[in-house]
Amino acid sequence: MKKLSEKYFDFLAKTKKASENTLLSYKRDINNYISFLESKKMRIEATNGTTVLDYLMGLQKSGKSASTVSRNLASIRSMYRFLQNESIISVDPTAQLHSLKTEKKLPEILTNEEIERLLAQPDTSELKGCRDKAMLELLYATGMRVSEMIDLKLSDVDMNIGYINCNHGAKLRVIPIYSIAKRAVKDYIDGARAYMVKGSAEDTLFVNCSGSKMTRQGFWKIIKQYAISANISKDITPHTLRHSFATHLLENGADLKSIQEMLGHTDISSTQVYIQVVKKHLKDVYKSSHPRAKKKQSV
Repeated sequence: MKKLSEKYFDFLAKTKKASENTLLSYKRDINNYISFLESKKMRIEATNGTTVLDYLMGLQKSGKSASTVSRNLASIRSMYRFLQNESIISVDPTAQLHSLKTEKKLPEILTNEEIERLLAQPDTSELKGCRDKAMLELLYATGMRVSEMIDLKLSDVDMNIGYINCNHGAKLRVIPIYSIAKRAVKDYIDGARAYMVKGSAEDTLFVNCSGSKMTRQGFWKIIKQYAISANISKDITPHTLRHSFATHLLENGADLKSIQEMLGHTDISSTQVYIQVVKKHLKDVYKSSHPRAKKKQSV
């Protein structure tokens, strides 16, 4: 079985060009499944739908979440399809199995007041603060992914027109930025950045204090610290400003198609989640603000 799984992992890496994180996830799921089969003294060619179902039920009984069980099924199904295409097995035992329904958690967003507090935290009289202000303003102005922001080059910024060229895969998005964000980025480029790169040939827009490219982990630490300083108790992630950007645009009348284009979603169904966020927000506002909604019904 080990030879079969290694052949599959090689296929994922070389043919499917799976990322390192994706490959690690598949390896973990598949290796655990193979260990289960070995404990039952079963060959993978002799497995069936009941075998897979027994394994998944075992995961569920051990306390694994529905999303984890569904992810394991997806990993196992992908391997069986590969084995079927390679004529190693004739029937895919997962063909009739369905993923568990998982409750989709709505993204966390910041209120307008929380956004203002967060953006006010960096001390722009310092080099680091000037850079941090530019990053926070740019994320909220464009809704780009953090990975896209840290990949930006100096040449991607057009300060004359006020646009950012955002490359994601083979797709280019040209996103406008508001004047405050434009000023923050310009101040960083004209002032702080030159001191931080120390005359090196680094062409990445945002750099760390050593003059090297900013990392996702580095930015995560930065935004977490500013959230604490701003007294924001919500669980902020690097994606929070992206979610807030989309939700606030929708709340203020932007159409879904335009938001989809700015976010770079290939499928509009990914953008439609923000409709649910807005609905929930309005419901919460109604419950907390309407004088009759706050009254308890007497029996």
